[in-house]
Amino acid sequence: MVPLFSLAAALAAATPQTPLYLGADLSFTNEMDACGAAFQARGKPADPFVLLKQKGGNLVRVRIWNDPRWTKYSNYDDVLKTIRRAHAAGLQVLLDFHYSDDWADGDKQIAPAAWAGMTTDQQVRALHAYTYDTLMKLAAAGQMPELVQVGNETNPELMAGPKKPVIDWARNAKLLNAGIAAVRAAGKATNTKPRIMLHIAQPENVIPWFDDATVAGVMDYDMIGISYYSKWSKYNLAGLAKVIATAHKRYGADVMVVETAYPFTLDSADSSTNLLGQDSLIPGYPATPAGQLKYLEDLTQTVVDSGGNGVVYWAPDWVSTRCGTRWGPGSNWENAAWFDLKRHEALPALDFMGKTYRRSR
Repeated sequence: MVPLFSLAAALAAATPQTPLYLGADLSFTNEMDACGAAFQARGKPADPFVLLKQKGGNLVRVRIWNDPRWTKYSNYDDVLKTIRRAHAAGLQVLLDFHYSDDWADGDKQIAPAAWAGMTTDQQVRALHAYTYDTLMKLAAAGQMPELVQVGNETNPELMAGPKKPVIDWARNAKLLNAGIAAVRAAGKATNTKPRIMLHIAQPENVIPWFDDATVAGVMDYDMIGISYYSKWSKYNLAGLAKVIATAHKRYGADVMVVETAYPFTLDSADSSTNLLGQDSLIPGYPATPAGQLKYLEDLTQTVVDSGGNGVVYWAPDWVSTRCGTRWGPGSNWENAAWFDLKRHEALPALDFMGKTYRRSR
């Protein structure tokens, strides 16, 4: 009998060689445009999608919520607009299903309201249908994503609420495999082959989670995505590197950092508290535009040296505008964006995508 981990590695290794993906999650851009953000590059108006491509990027990530009635963004229509903009700029797309009406993350996985009262088997059918139908609609519009994320930071059990400490892997595997099967089915029906990613927050959680997932029978994925923020991780860059190398070898999947960020200043442009402050800094990387760029270059080289295949920056477009969020006016992230505080002028951080990264071993 073939060991489960060897089988998982063999299945994933059969997929084509993955390119180096460099890009950003631009889920906020449509909203920022509507709120009056005037993105610039060298003093001239700049479209973040076009600018990302010009700077050497090749991938845009975008989140989708099931029925976010509290906002008009990150629903199907908004996501379709984002994907159109990305494809028009010559970029590939990673579609990130949250399977929630709101933020799903490493602390909470709250079921969409329409699915909350369902049994597990009913939720499995609903998740499969929703994933398949969404992708088929996008394909019919000529906007099929090249990569699909089945769940966002699924450290906790999928759709289990905010405080369930132990994962029921029988249930969790059914839900994850339903999403995976739906992507495969939509790809077959449209003669496309979107690659499937599973995503865990912080590298220290990756190996335990994927070991459990493999034992539970979750193996038909192509890529592992990791959120890496030094503020919330126990690992430094060397620790991240070990996890990437181990995961790539152990499961046979491509591995990338699919969320990261670093501040270019500790100043603010509004009264909302910055999420990334002094406590997020790493020695050798000051909170300056040059420090932000150096962090991204060194992180990307670390990922490449470890056998990983990409870095995606989270929310470089979430600048301070006249709009706000439930947490306050403006943005909680403007000091970690790729545009400066006063003029929304493009910062050097974008240049990390145009650098050549070579394996050192």
